[in-house]
Amino acid sequence: MRESHIRRKTGETGITLTLNLDGTGKHDIQTGVGFFDHMLTGFARHGSFDLTVTCSGDTWVDDHHTVEDVGICLGDAFAQALGEMRGVERFGHILLPMDEALVLAAVDLSGRGMLCWDVPMPTEKVGTFDTELAKEFFLAFTRRANCTLHLRKLAGENSHHLIEGTFKAAARSLKQAVALTGGDAIPSTKGMLV
Repeated sequence: MRESHIRRKTGETGITLTLNLDGTGKHDIQTGVGFFDHMLTGFARHGSFDLTVTCSGDTWVDDHHTVEDVGICLGDAFAQALGEMRGVERFGHILLPMDEALVLAAVDLSGRGMLCWDVPMPTEKVGTFDTELAKEFFLAFTRRANCTLHLRKLAGENSHHLIEGTFKAAARSLKQAVALTGGDAIPSTKGMLV
C-alpha cells in the first residue's frame, strides 16, 4: 500500500494528515473551514484516495493559513507515498463538467512543482470562503508534490461550481497519474523524475 502520514505544527496551524493512494475514497476531513472540507471530501472521493485531515488553524485571522498549510501537507503526502514514482502512469487529464462549469485538468508527475492556473472566479467569496484560496491550495500542493498541474476554466458562471470542478478534476487526473502500470520502471527517459 502506498500510504503516508504527515504532521505539521507551526504558529499558525497544527495538521495531521494520512493518505492512501490505493484507497476507495474513504475520508474524514476536519479543517475548521466548512467549504474547504467539502472540497477535500470531493477530492478524496473522486480520486479514490483514503484521506484523513485534522487541522486547528488561526481561522480567526482568516482561512488562508489553514488552506495553504493543508495544501503543503497533502503535497508532502503525495510525494512521500509515491517515492521514486516507479511503475506509475505519470500523466493524467480530464475535462470535467460541473453543471454549467467545465474545467480542464492535466497533471504530470514530473518531479517539478508548477501550477498553471487559468480559473477566473466570478465572485470573491463562496459563503465566507475567499475564492482566491483555491489557487493558493493548489500552488502549495504542486510545489510540495513536485508535479505540474494545469487547471483551466473552459466555461462557468458559478464560483462554487468552478472551485468544486477544479478539486474533482485535479483528483481524477491524479488518480490516472498515480495508477500502477504493473512494472517498476521510472516513467522518464532520464531514468529519474526531477
